[in-house]
Amino acid sequence: MSNERKILIIGAGPAGMAAALELDRAGRDFEIIEKSAQVGGLAKTYVFREGDLEFRTDNGPHRFFSKNRRLYGLIGEVLGEHWISVKRQTRQYIAGKFFDYPINAFQAMRNLGPAMVLRCAVGYAAAVVRYRWLKSPIRNFRDWAYASFGRPLAEFNVINYTEKIWGVPTERLHLDWAQQRIAGLNVLALVKNAAARLFAAKQKEKPKSLVDTFYYPDLGAGFLYEKLAENLRQNGRKISLETRPMRVRHAGGRIEAVTLAGPAGERELRCSNLIESVPVTEFLSLLEPAPPADVLAAAGGLKWRSQVHLFITLDRPKVTDDQWIYFPERDLPFARSSEMRNFSARMSPPGKTSLFIEFFCNEGDATHRATAEELFALVAPRFERYGFFRREEVRHYYRIPGGKDYPIYDLDYQKNLAVVRDYLDGFTNLQWVGRPGRFKYTNQDHSLEMGFLAARAVLEGRRFDLDSIGAEKEYFEKGNRNGEA
Repeated sequence: MSNERKILIIGAGPAGMAAALELDRAGRDFEIIEKSAQVGGLAKTYVFREGDLEFRTDNGPHRFFSKNRRLYGLIGEVLGEHWISVKRQTRQYIAGKFFDYPINAFQAMRNLGPAMVLRCAVGYAAAVVRYRWLKSPIRNFRDWAYASFGRPLAEFNVINYTEKIWGVPTERLHLDWAQQRIAGLNVLALVKNAAARLFAAKQKEKPKSLVDTFYYPDLGAGFLYEKLAENLRQNGRKISLETRPMRVRHAGGRIEAVTLAGPAGERELRCSNLIESVPVTEFLSLLEPAPPADVLAAAGGLKWRSQVHLFITLDRPKVTDDQWIYFPERDLPFARSSEMRNFSARMSPPGKTSLFIEFFCNEGDATHRATAEELFALVAPRFERYGFFRREEVRHYYRIPGGKDYPIYDLDYQKNLAVVRDYLDGFTNLQWVGRPGRFKYTNQDHSLEMGFLAARAVLEGRRFDLDSIGAEKEYFEKGNRNGEA
């Protein structure tokens, strides 16, 4: 038996590192366990060196647009001059044309043309009659999309991309997906936002309805967690990388010890409190004794969507001015690209740029198993045709695998998760946190808040409602980067 640790944190992603920061500030002893060779979890930043050149990319680009002032204050203290403000530009590429994202109603009308605009207007009017006047039930994501945008616009812009992300028909997606991530985003909101932007432009002001600037660490989102790890080590805190939990022993409603496997072999670590962000379905499989059969059956009903990424380095100064470009059309195998130098010039060498391209898939399917060469063959012909780059400008390309990245909100998820939640909440010294840990599709800011709150629960000996974080029924990007509503 190794030395006892009062608190054990499993997972050095946003939630785990935020918990560590809060515990460190309170002077409490703890150890962080991370299965990867670097901290950051789903928000880590990779570094690719090509001779004397250095290219950086996030593991799926992240940005900060929380309404929590305290959160920004703490991050600003850690990052200092590395905490930069970025003007946002995000677009969709549909049928050979760029559309602003979120949708700019006036621009979309110009791109769509009179016939399609008329179809969309008639479709939205029909939706108002059906869902507002006649009170047709909104039972799933597809119903919500039709009610919010009308059928033609929903199928042109919302349904296709959502099904590409999740790999299931939208009538099988729970309404919670819309209510948690994009509630309040509809035709009227888009027209109102476009009008606000037009008025603000004339008045030389900025509208505060949808986020158009955000904060970002100038060396990548993962740099925040690397700085936190550096500070924690300087304070004597232990971070064990390339170490994973093998067994979690419990008795009497308490976690007693965790068996860990790392570079030095196996060891058992006792803990008085456990904060963990292991994918919830995997965490349940670690428990000894095993959970009851009904809990395991419910966990088996929780499904995940995975990703695989292709990172391309280029001998050209830039591709576009966008941070993200979305590709919602169903016949395209990729879903989104990001140009990292548009987040920060330090993400690519001078005169060079890169593209981070995301494919959504299921673990073990053909896309998930595809090699870098196979992924590049899917991307290159189309990106050349779009004018994004020429083959001779490509320096290198790299495959970056994903795991259980996206919890799927199918029609049964709520029922299954309730069974799992009731069981795990029965452990008095367990805090299960983060996107994979709680099976909750939160963004980075909410995972950080969750970690802070989990640490407060340990420090104060009480339980907080972690599921209330990010549960506001309004569009996630409403408000501005300074935390003002």
